[in-house]
Amino acid sequence: MSSRKRVVGGNQRNGEKGSATAAKGKRLQTGDKQHKAALILARGGSKGIPLKNVKTLAGIPLIGWVLRAAVDSELFDSVWVSTDHDHIEKVALSCGARIHRRSAEVSKDSSTSLDTIQEFLRLNPEVDIVCNIQATSPCLHPFHLKEALQLITEQGYDSVFAVVRRHHFRWQEVKNDSGELTRPLNLDPHNRPRRQDWDGELCESGSFYFTQRELIEEQGLLQGGKVAYYEMWPEYSVDIDVDIDWPVAEQRVLRYGYFGCVPPEVVKLMFCNISGCLTEGRIFLSVSGEEMVSINTRDTAGIRILQKEGVEVMLLTSSLNPFEKALSQKVSARLGCEVLCVGEQPLDDLETLVKERKLSWRDVAFMGNDEIDVQCLNVAGLSAVPSDAPVLAKNAAKYICTAPGGKGAMLEFAEHIRLQKRKAKSQLEQDRIDLTSS
Repeated sequence: MSSRKRVVGGNQRNGEKGSATAAKGKRLQTGDKQHKAALILARGGSKGIPLKNVKTLAGIPLIGWVLRAAVDSELFDSVWVSTDHDHIEKVALSCGARIHRRSAEVSKDSSTSLDTIQEFLRLNPEVDIVCNIQATSPCLHPFHLKEALQLITEQGYDSVFAVVRRHHFRWQEVKNDSGELTRPLNLDPHNRPRRQDWDGELCESGSFYFTQRELIEEQGLLQGGKVAYYEMWPEYSVDIDVDIDWPVAEQRVLRYGYFGCVPPEVVKLMFCNISGCLTEGRIFLSVSGEEMVSINTRDTAGIRILQKEGVEVMLLTSSLNPFEKALSQKVSARLGCEVLCVGEQPLDDLETLVKERKLSWRDVAFMGNDEIDVQCLNVAGLSAVPSDAPVLAKNAAKYICTAPGGKGAMLEFAEHIRLQKRKAKSQLEQDRIDLTSS
């Protein structure tokens, strides 16, 4: 299993008798009839990284990672994003979430998560169990949520939260010039343990908090009553607070992130727009009237990567902005790719090619950069747009490149495709091992 599930039960407050489970036993007996809501808090006033909740991480907005896990878990009757910002609202809606437009009262710098969740529950009386998922936990998977929720629905816990095991030796902080001496807080220096001989300590990861409604309303607690923790492996625990964390988080997500309920796509065919993707979208004219385009060598390297991986690459021009035939032929010969001119509805023209190769759109990657590409971006197994693509195209793509068109976007997407192919191969090998061992 990819996570550790350990629980501890008890009352949060000393001397408290019983628990919310006992007090509200009738509600628990309804079991799967309880309304379960996922709630991601995403205020627009992030201090560490401005609008970090919608900043692109490994190809999609940060908040999209946890929304994908929540939706695909099929646990929740509703999935919400609580925000006070228009742009965050648009991104959340494009990811399939409902919106809790929080009031100004709970949008202050001093407002707590509990304040916002209490407001959400007042506005949504049908919710019985709320799962507060942290937007900055991009390696969250559906199985984490499923296993944690079972502790409430099957074992009667009132609240469950995520923890991660850390092996950090902690020391008492002392102020400069205080004359105080520091002291160890969780180790004996005379018997300093080796890492493998020490279980470490459990720390809140902040990934998610499941809580029964009554505990929040009646006691003002997210963790209390009959409380349990759910332990996640460290590789799934990523928290992003400052810009320096971003490159580290991207590498972690590419390796351990959740990419959807279907296995990673094994792409066999790729379509890529020349104008705006492979190039900057500019056409140069010589004094003799000859058309020319500029293609970045990094992007031609991306095409070679895909061809080496056995992916057929086809380059697209548009009847709305046609290339001269001689220029298309030169590009085709130079890159070793067929160049195809498509009409106002590229999907109609490409559908035939996909069927001729006995493929489905799940086997296809598509890179576009305009409104007419939206249908293809939606149906392709893997799809991408350059960073300078319009918002409508970005919302349809499964991957948003950090590079603009003509400046490395093709190479970036090619590397992403290669990574997904390798992940699929690794998963296949693991499945064979599991089958053999069983």
